[in-house]
Amino acid sequence: MCMSHPRRWWILGVLCLSLLTLVVDNTVLNLAIPSLMRDLGASPSDVQWMIDAYILVFAGLLLTAGSLSDRYGRRRVLVVGLALFGGASVAAMLASEPWQLIAARALMGAGGSCVMPSTLSILITVFDEGERRKAFAAWSAVAMVGVIAGPTLGGFLLRNYYWGSVFLLNVPIAILAIIAAFALMPETHGESRGIDPVGVVLSIAGMCGLVGTVIAAPTGHLNPLLVVLAVVALLAFVLWERRTAHPMLPLRLFRDRSFSGASFSVVLFSFGAGALMLALTQYLQFVLGYDPMKAGLALLPYVVAALVFNVLGAGLGKKVSNRTLIVSGLLVMAVGFGVLATLTDGYGTLVTSLLVMGVGGGLAGPAAYATLMGAVPPEHAGVGSALNDTVQQVGMALSVAVLGSVLAGVYTASMPDSAPPAARESIGVAVSLGDQAVAAAGRAAFESAMSVGSLVGAVCSVVAALVALVVLPRRAPVAQAPEPQPVG
Repeated sequence: MCMSHPRRWWILGVLCLSLLTLVVDNTVLNLAIPSLMRDLGASPSDVQWMIDAYILVFAGLLLTAGSLSDRYGRRRVLVVGLALFGGASVAAMLASEPWQLIAARALMGAGGSCVMPSTLSILITVFDEGERRKAFAAWSAVAMVGVIAGPTLGGFLLRNYYWGSVFLLNVPIAILAIIAAFALMPETHGESRGIDPVGVVLSIAGMCGLVGTVIAAPTGHLNPLLVVLAVVALLAFVLWERRTAHPMLPLRLFRDRSFSGASFSVVLFSFGAGALMLALTQYLQFVLGYDPMKAGLALLPYVVAALVFNVLGAGLGKKVSNRTLIVSGLLVMAVGFGVLATLTDGYGTLVTSLLVMGVGGGLAGPAAYATLMGAVPPEHAGVGSALNDTVQQVGMALSVAVLGSVLAGVYTASMPDSAPPAARESIGVAVSLGDQAVAAAGRAAFESAMSVGSLVGAVCSVVAALVALVVLPRRAPVAQAPEPQPVG
């Protein structure tokens, strides 16, 4: 067993601050959707690309960033990512056209791809196995805090200033995290190995092609060349990684039942939850009429429940297996989605579902991360963390593309034929026209779409629980390699 770093809890604070930068940004963007539509003249398609541009670049570069962090230093890559993310946030704040914001979001995705894998890879190298679960619980808790802190602060800014100010939140957080990283965090590396330039090119081409295909498929504008690129590049990547002397991705990770089982369970849940959580922010503002700040505070029950059960889950992990916690947490999440599918009385049903889903997420989250990263050899911590993030981002991209289209299709089908065409396409338009009958029809149609999406989320959560039950081993894996020594 490795020895924990003497400044490990301070380092955890830096990692959590870095994670907070990413979480705050994504939650704020969801709340800003109505303002973007109004002030930038953004269409629903523009809004989807503001989300997908980040996902596309983030997922495409994750493996490369994780591999580079193992090779050149995890702190170094973390700092580069924070600097790029903060700079791109300034560009987003100054955007005056939808395409400019889309481009800035793509740059933010590049920065995020450096930050995310570095946080988990550094965490497992500075904490020993005995304290790692507590660290994962704290890491997950900060993600939950970001869910409410982002909308609350962002809601205040949206209420009092223009929409671009929400991106200003990222800048001081990124600067503070960079300073703290240099002051407190040691540099850590994985094993010394050569660069895999062919693997880098193939992974970027394959992942961008895959996520791009997923995004374009539901719109009916699928480019066959994009499909060919995804298939050929990913197949070539796998074949190359099996043969090269210095692979950027150790494919043997997928043979580990702990890693593959936890990964696929989480990606299924991400698929069920991703687009639905995006729809929730629109439901609170367009259907219930909340302002952005109140909409952010309305998510507080989920955060509180998740925080409480994060702590309880970390304690239960000493007595109950990760497999049991993951399966039970996902099943509780399914119940929460089932409650949400009955959404008929506004916030009353919603708050119940948020509490239940928070309990499930709090139980499953730390256990899933502990299982995933416990199966990764420390010398591959960066790329292993990136691989976990990659499969989750693919699930999120699938969710936004596929479930987003399902939600839009149900909404349109539920609207009366007499409604204006634009109102049949967007709840935001239906509410803003000033026609009470059209607005009421739009709200009812959006509730119907939410119910369908919630049922899909419930099914995905149950399937994810079954995958975890069947694939995950009953006992935790034994550490596979000694820890790399901190440098600097």
